[in-house]
Amino acid sequence: MGTLTVWKFDSTNGAEGALELLKRLQKQELIQINDAAYVYWPVDRKKPKTEQLHNLTGAGALGGSFWGLLFGLIFFVPLLGLAVGAAVGALSGSMADVGIDDDFIRGVRENVTPGTSALFVMSSNAVADKVIDQFRSTGATLLSTNLSREQEERLREAFAEAE
Repeated sequence: MGTLTVWKFDSTNGAEGALELLKRLQKQELIQINDAAYVYWPVDRKKPKTEQLHNLTGAGALGGSFWGLLFGLIFFVPLLGLAVGAAVGALSGSMADVGIDDDFIRGVRENVTPGTSALFVMSSNAVADKVIDQFRSTGATLLSTNLSREQEERLREAFAEAE
């Protein structure tokens, strides 16, 4: 089973740097990155910019349409009336089927602001203790995960120890 995690960084290049770290850990066979994308929001821009990890294929890769839809729901969709509102409601309803609900969207929208970045990672087969030890150095804050409550709490505690 894959794990979707969303990490916030207090700089515009933090997510990109963290993804590079995860790629190195993947080469060491400490984690499998099934897919990833990140957003970064330069201070002088009205909207964030997005990047997708392009070199992935196979069943684990979510594809550009998934990331485009997700980032569109979080950052770019204007509320221009009932027709758009109904479409957004239908889209967000379909995202809820995969564990992405309105609270997730609202939480990411509130936390990713100008001058920050966020990394969205679908991963599996992580050697958790080794990955956490390395990933702590990125200064990441866990925004969301589809782990169980117990697993998520342990992950948050592991990151709190580094502060």
